Amino acid sequence: MKIISAVGRWSTRHPWQAIGLWLVFVITAVGASAVTGTKSLQSGTVGESARGYALIDQYHPGGPDEQRDYGFVHSDSLAASTPAFRAAVADVRGRMETVLGTPVTTTVSRDKHSVLLTATATQEFGGPLETSLSVAAAAHPGFTIGGDGPGHGSNSSSDLTRAERLALPVTLLVLLIAFGALVAALVPMLLGLTAVIATFGLLGPISQLAPLDDSVKTVVLLIGMAVGVDYALFYVIRSREERERGAPSHEALERTARTSGRTVVIAGVTVIIAMAGQFIIGSAIFTGIAAGTIAVVACAVAGSVTVLPAVLELLGPRIDAGRIPFLPHLSTAQDSRFWPAVVDRVLRRPVVSVLVAGGLLVALAVPALGMKIAEPDSDALKSSSRTPAATMLHAAFPGTSQPALLVVVSPPNESARVRKGLTRLERMAAAEGIAHPPFRTGRSPDGRATLVQLPLTGLGDNAASRNAVHALRGRLIPATLGGIPGVETAVTGATAEDVDFTHQVKHGMPYVIAFVLTLAFLVLLVAFRSIVVPLKAIALNLLSVAAAYGVLVLVFQHHWAESLLGFQSNGSIIAWLPLFLFVILFGLSMDYHVFILSRIRESVDDGLPTEQAVRYGIARTAGVVTSAALVMVGVFSIFGTLSALDVKEAGVGLATAVLIDATIVRGVLLPASMTLLGDWNWYLPRWLQWLPRASVHGPQAERVEAPALPADSPGG
Repeated sequence: MKIISAVGRWSTRHPWQAIGLWLVFVITAVGASAVTGTKSLQSGTVGESARGYALIDQYHPGGPDEQRDYGFVHSDSLAASTPAFRAAVADVRGRMETVLGTPVTTTVSRDKHSVLLTATATQEFGGPLETSLSVAAAAHPGFTIGGDGPGHGSNSSSDLTRAERLALPVTLLVLLIAFGALVAALVPMLLGLTAVIATFGLLGPISQLAPLDDSVKTVVLLIGMAVGVDYALFYVIRSREERERGAPSHEALERTARTSGRTVVIAGVTVIIAMAGQFIIGSAIFTGIAAGTIAVVACAVAGSVTVLPAVLELLGPRIDAGRIPFLPHLSTAQDSRFWPAVVDRVLRRPVVSVLVAGGLLVALAVPALGMKIAEPDSDALKSSSRTPAATMLHAAFPGTSQPALLVVVSPPNESARVRKGLTRLERMAAAEGIAHPPFRTGRSPDGRATLVQLPLTGLGDNAASRNAVHALRGRLIPATLGGIPGVETAVTGATAEDVDFTHQVKHGMPYVIAFVLTLAFLVLLVAFRSIVVPLKAIALNLLSVAAAYGVLVLVFQHHWAESLLGFQSNGSIIAWLPLFLFVILFGLSMDYHVFILSRIRESVDDGLPTEQAVRYGIARTAGVVTSAALVMVGVFSIFGTLSALDVKEAGVGLATAVLIDATIVRGVLLPASMTLLGDWNWYLPRWLQWLPRASVHGPQAERVEAPALPADSPGG
């Protein structure tokens, strides 16, 4: 850890050089992206569905993979032959042909109350076509008019763009309220922003190794601003505190580098470990998110220990310039009476505090035991929302539903048996209601590969469609094609992608949790030379994550969203969300935990009893932790206001967990549990005394030596 102090000391003594080097790094990173370009992920599929697409790319069977846009006109009272109905159909047809530039065919339903309009898809459904159909619906009251097609309802791109635009103003507003000064608020913003810009540049070279999904940049922005602001807050407040003790600016910053600088590195390493757990899933989407978040956390840590001390050295007391009247001036514990008062009451009744706060979080976590996982859109942070018209369309015309793509590759001498087997499979699928005609078939130029499009029962993203995929893979294909020598089959398509993706996430999540917890335990064990601290940190973090899961289940699975938030939920949790929330929340929660524990351990090493050290550490850090948490809660809450359901779930889950962690966990459970354990907080078994002394506190001029304890006793 000496190198961190040395780097901070060099930065404060050579501020312009440090700032120049940081700017060179950011510009070089951006330039690297310009040179290499950014390779986008074309498909995040896994398992059998990925193998199916690979076979399609290899053999190029044509025909059935052609996509279509659909229009739909329905009336409960009028038949399709009535003049008003024909006028509505003619209007919709004209609008579709104008927008798409292709001919449109019409089909009347059996009950004569619905008409399907079909055209070859020339664009993703939405945008001009969806707008045009909405205008038609308004022009023909009494009719249900809408449509569906590839990319239907994918408005998450504009949603996420809106969130990105709002994230920076929300962050600045919270920092202004926290600091009460414009310059002090801008410094954390600029650190986070430059770390994000540098990472955006690094994503270019990274994408050449692993193509990146579009959602990676959004996650990088959120995490980069979160940790960048956190680390800058730690630094700025600690340097203020040292100056208020009477230390000159230069000395205050060197001392800050020895203390908060080390804390930042330990916290950053823990966050990186949490993010790295996503690699275990084996999904290209999670791999990209892991690479991007690790890069932005590393950039934020590097900026915090290099350029941030230089900026603070140049600003000196001017860090408080631009004071805003009537706003607080976040600094020392004397500026806030709320958290010290809370901690005093908690420490007077630690048992009651643990029971009440722990009981509340357990109660919130209990609903998570009944969590139902829904298959997501495979495109990670993107989702599709189905309109009532689209639902009615697929009910009236089942052949328009989301198709499964069956790829069959066989030796040339088995082509006759393959055709016979496919005919039997189609007949069985239709008879059992697994898929609905018409079935379309295409063959590769060499005749070896056949591609069959099987419109699945259900809506494509519900249980009926997923069960149909399982039936095709598990029963129908083995019964019809399984006995033909040399035949290779794969079922792919959007529904199959979701089935495989969800299976991969569920299968990998226990390994991710084990990986993250094990490495986090080892890092904290070395950092604090205690076996109790990492175990308690992990337990508290898991409790806050579980409570967030429980809130998600209550709001979205039990339909509280409909009454409280005014929108419909689907009665389940998106499959990628529990894993995503775990790695993000565990990493961000550890930021706070390391920061608070560092101050407590520093006070213990300076000679304070554990209870006094807890009171002092919480009081000193409460304002910083609260401010950092409010930044994240504000940004994550933006996502709860967006239209896509899975993004809403992510926003509510993240905001809830951060709020719980920064209040109930850090303000009540942490101090109460540490007080109950006393010196046992620092227990290190004799057989671990060989661990390096990589403490996160630095040498203190005014240190008071604590009484010596036996090697195998608490605190040893």
